[in-house]
Amino acid sequence: MNDIIGIFIGLILIGYLFFTVLRPEKF
Repeated sequence: MNDIIGIFIGLILIGYLFFTVLRPEKF
């Protein structure tokens, strides 16, 4: 369970970083 949670959190962080880099104007 811990591995799945870690991967899920990692995907959220990566997605957030991608959105901030691709669309900095909205943030």
